Amino acid sequence: MRFGLVGTGPWAKLTHGPGLRAAAAAELVGVWGRDPGKTAAVASDLEVQPYGDYAELLESVDAVAFAVPPKVQASMALEAAAVGKHLLLEKPVADSLDDARALADEAADEGIASVVFFTHRFEAPSRQFFAEVQAKSGWKGGWTRMLAALDAPDNPFTDSPWRREQRGALWDVGPHALSNLMAMLGPITDLTAVGGEGDLVHLVVRHESGATSTASLSLFAPPEGSNFETGVWGEPGTAILPDGYWPPEESFQLAVEELVAAAESGESHPVDVAFGTRVVELLAAAEEQLNAAR
Repeated sequence: MRFGLVGTGPWAKLTHGPGLRAAAAAELVGVWGRDPGKTAAVASDLEVQPYGDYAELLESVDAVAFAVPPKVQASMALEAAAVGKHLLLEKPVADSLDDARALADEAADEGIASVVFFTHRFEAPSRQFFAEVQAKSGWKGGWTRMLAALDAPDNPFTDSPWRREQRGALWDVGPHALSNLMAMLGPITDLTAVGGEGDLVHLVVRHESGATSTASLSLFAPPEGSNFETGVWGEPGTAILPDGYWPPEESFQLAVEELVAAAESGESHPVDVAFGTRVVELLAAAEEQLNAAR
């Protein structure tokens, strides 16, 4: 399957490009970016063609992988879906509920395949953990802490404008948190959001299974206080998601291969744009509560 890459930032260079090139089922055709110089540099590193015209890129590919901010992704993915291109999306799929629903509707109308790159869903150790949790019954609750330090000297995303908005933690690490909680405890029915200092957000979540879970999210924790942990508890005991580094380009390679498989089979992927839109619904509900409390 012929892919185009949209975006020239750190995530595109470190993850998307290498993952696309490593996927046996994919051929990376070219790169589009807003800055011609950056586009040419990334395309040269990946040994593919730089595109200055997005429409021209779309004409050359079967699928598009996006590594751009949510607002940009929503409009460009909608354009790609309208001409029948399969979608490999970043989370969140959009930064507004209307845009997410419009994209999901267009993908359904066109009958195209989609995958949203919720990172843990494509990491081998995480997948094994989620499968082991799902194989057992009796879980009563779960938790996740995603307290990142965007201002740490070695953070490659420190200059990301959209992450520096006050809603950044909810909309950046929040999708991962909700995806992981659903992978462990099943679909979410509703949530309650409470804001803390800066972008700190606490979520209390209720699942269809009757289990409840919590999430604590921030992008601006002190570097020494940065903390990531996800787990469940219940009748089987306590289980914690394994900690450790897994190469993101390998996870993205798997996402690429599973998008191709979904396109060939016609079967929806478990974390497709419809799932991504459900996550946006939950984020929007949390944001509405936070805004009302201010």
